[in-house]
Amino acid sequence: MNVVIVGCGRVGAFLAGLLDQGGHPVTVIDLESKAFEKLPAGFKGNTILGNGVDMDVLRQAGIEKADAFLALTQGDNRNLMSAQIAKELFRVAQVLAKVNDPVRAHTYRARGIYTWSRTTILGTLLHAMLSGNNDIGPKLVSEAMRHDLELAGGEGA
Repeated sequence: MNVVIVGCGRVGAFLAGLLDQGGHPVTVIDLESKAFEKLPAGFKGNTILGNGVDMDVLRQAGIEKADAFLALTQGDNRNLMSAQIAKELFRVAQVLAKVNDPVRAHTYRARGIYTWSRTTILGTLLHAMLSGNNDIGPKLVSEAMRHDLELAGGEGA
């Protein structure tokens, strides 16, 4: 699986390392060269200094041949814009975006871009743990996604 990741923060660098160890071709894009220092020693993938919403940068990263695209920067706007470009213009099969705002997460999920809101995931997890439920499985993730819907005024609200 050929993967392009925008954002080499803690999550992006960790995931890039996991994919690289699994033998997958990985290209990581970030605005700051210092961010690439977070990648694990021995990382064999590619790094590109640039903006993940720039079409030329995305082409340089090989987005036309990507099987998956992940937008993992700190900014919702940049994540959603780059994910939308990957999905709609380059027709990448799997597009995932980290989004802090649960309303935005739901809106883009409805447009075919898989999003997750760490706000609702963490809030749901902490609530479950406070309630004595330490089962961190698919049911809990589904509950977090339902919370996204509720916050967006959708079904289940």
